[in-house]
Amino acid sequence: MAQTPVISIVDDDASIRGATTRLVRLNGFTVHAFASAEEFLGSPRIEDTSCLIADVKMPGMSGLDLQRTLLDQGNRTPIIFVTAFPEEVKRHRAARAGATWVLPKPFDGQSLIECLRQALSGEDFGGSGAP
Repeated sequence: MAQTPVISIVDDDASIRGATTRLVRLNGFTVHAFASAEEFLGSPRIEDTSCLIADVKMPGMSGLDLQRTLLDQGNRTPIIFVTAFPEEVKRHRAARAGATWVLPKPFDGQSLIECLRQALSGEDFGGSGAP
Protein backbone atom coordinates (compact mmCIF):
# COMPACT_ATOMS: atom_id res chain seq x y z
CA MET A 1 0.00 0.00 0.00
CA ALA A 2 1.35 3.43 -0.95
CA GLN A 3 2.14 5.85 1.85
CA THR A 4 -0.09 8.93 2.14
CA PRO A 5 1.79 12.06 0.96
CA VAL A 6 2.77 14.50 3.69
CA ILE A 7 1.93 18.12 2.98
CA SER A 8 3.51 20.90 5.04
CA ILE A 9 1.78 24.27 5.13
CA VAL A 10 3.71 27.40 6.09
CA ASP A 11 1.63 30.56 6.50
CA ASP A 12 1.75 33.27 9.15
CA ASP A 13 -2.01 33.92 8.87
CA ALA A 14 -3.67 31.52 11.33
CA SER A 15 -7.05 31.57 9.58
CA ILE A 16 -5.55 30.76 6.15
CA ARG A 17 -3.26 28.15 7.68
CA GLY A 18 -6.19 26.50 9.45
CA ALA A 19 -8.50 26.56 6.42
CA THR A 20 -5.78 25.22 4.12
CA THR A 21 -4.93 22.49 6.62
CA ARG A 22 -8.57 21.38 6.79
CA LEU A 23 -8.96 21.44 3.00
CA VAL A 24 -5.82 19.39 2.36
CA ARG A 25 -6.61 16.93 5.17
CA LEU A 26 -10.18 16.44 3.85
CA ASN A 27 -8.63 15.44 0.51
CA GLY A 28 -6.81 12.54 2.14
CA PHE A 29 -3.36 13.95 2.82
CA THR A 30 -1.33 13.98 6.02
CA VAL A 31 -0.80 17.62 6.98
CA HIS A 32 1.60 19.54 9.22
CA ALA A 33 1.14 23.29 9.65
CA PHE A 34 3.70 25.92 10.63
CA ALA A 35 3.33 29.62 11.46
CA SER A 36 6.71 30.57 9.99
CA ALA A 37 9.47 29.39 7.69
CA GLU A 38 11.80 29.27 10.68
CA GLU A 39 9.40 26.97 12.55
CA PHE A 40 9.26 24.61 9.55
CA LEU A 41 13.06 24.60 9.16
CA GLY A 42 13.46 23.76 12.85
CA SER A 43 11.02 20.87 12.66
CA PRO A 44 11.65 17.19 11.95
CA ARG A 45 9.09 17.38 9.09
CA ILE A 46 11.42 18.65 6.37
CA GLU A 47 12.53 15.18 5.31
CA ASP A 48 9.08 13.58 5.15
CA THR A 49 7.34 16.48 3.38
CA SER A 50 6.11 15.43 -0.07
CA CYS A 51 4.99 18.95 -1.04
CA LEU A 52 5.17 22.34 0.63
CA ILE A 53 2.45 25.00 0.48
CA ALA A 54 3.96 28.31 1.56
CA ASP A 55 2.95 31.95 1.74
CA VAL A 56 5.33 34.21 -0.16
CA LYS A 57 5.22 37.19 2.21
CA MET A 58 5.71 36.45 5.91
CA PRO A 59 7.45 38.26 8.76
CA GLY A 60 11.04 37.17 9.14
CA MET A 61 11.96 34.64 6.48
CA SER A 62 9.78 34.90 3.37
CA GLY A 63 8.52 31.93 1.40
CA LEU A 64 11.06 32.70 -1.32
CA ASP A 65 13.84 32.76 1.30
CA LEU A 66 12.57 29.41 2.58
CA GLN A 67 12.72 28.05 -0.97
CA ARG A 68 16.30 29.28 -1.39
CA THR A 69 17.34 27.75 1.95
CA LEU A 70 15.85 24.38 1.03
CA LEU A 71 17.51 24.43 -2.40
CA ASP A 72 20.85 25.33 -0.79
CA GLN A 73 20.41 22.24 1.42
CA GLY A 74 19.78 20.10 -1.66
CA ASN A 75 16.08 19.75 -0.88
CA ARG A 76 13.98 19.69 -4.06
CA THR A 77 10.55 19.28 -2.47
CA PRO A 78 7.86 20.73 -4.77
CA ILE A 79 6.52 24.07 -3.53
CA ILE A 80 3.17 25.71 -4.15
CA PHE A 81 3.28 29.39 -3.25
CA VAL A 82 0.18 31.32 -2.21
CA THR A 83 0.28 35.08 -2.03
CA ALA A 84 -1.89 38.14 -1.63
CA PHE A 85 0.82 40.03 -3.54
CA PRO A 86 1.23 38.19 -6.88
CA GLU A 87 3.83 40.56 -8.35
CA GLU A 88 5.26 39.29 -11.61
CA VAL A 89 8.89 39.45 -10.38
CA LYS A 90 8.20 37.17 -7.43
CA ARG A 91 6.29 34.73 -9.64
CA HIS A 92 9.18 34.50 -12.10
CA ARG A 93 11.77 34.20 -9.32
CA ALA A 94 9.78 31.39 -7.73
CA ALA A 95 9.38 29.61 -11.07
CA ARG A 96 13.08 29.83 -11.90
CA ALA A 97 13.89 28.32 -8.52
CA GLY A 98 11.55 25.40 -9.07
CA ALA A 99 8.17 26.38 -7.64
CA THR A 100 5.33 24.27 -8.93
CA TRP A 101 2.57 26.89 -8.75
CA VAL A 102 1.96 30.42 -7.52
CA LEU A 103 -1.68 30.96 -6.53
CA PRO A 104 -3.07 34.40 -5.67
CA LYS A 105 -5.04 34.75 -2.43
CA PRO A 106 -7.87 34.19 -2.09
CA PHE A 107 -7.56 30.96 -4.01
CA ASP A 108 -10.19 28.42 -4.94
CA GLY A 109 -9.85 25.25 -2.86
CA GLN A 110 -10.26 22.98 -5.86
CA SER A 111 -7.49 24.85 -7.70
CA LEU A 112 -5.14 24.30 -4.77
CA ILE A 113 -5.94 20.57 -4.67
CA GLU A 114 -5.38 20.29 -8.43
CA CYS A 115 -2.03 22.09 -8.07
CA LEU A 116 -1.14 19.75 -5.22
CA ARG A 117 -1.95 16.64 -7.24
CA GLN A 118 0.10 17.96 -10.17
CA ALA A 119 3.03 18.81 -7.91
CA LEU A 120 2.98 15.31 -6.41
CA SER A 121 2.88 13.77 -9.89
CA GLY A 122 6.04 15.66 -10.83
CA GLU A 123 4.53 18.09 -13.34
CA ASP A 124 6.52 21.22 -14.13
CA PHE A 125 5.74 24.77 -13.04
CA GLY A 126 2.28 25.78 -14.10
CA GLY A 127 2.61 29.50 -13.50
CA SER A 128 0.20 31.82 -11.82
CA GLY A 129 -3.42 31.05 -11.20
CA ALA A 130 -5.48 27.93 -11.47
CA PRO A 131 -4.27 24.93 -13.45
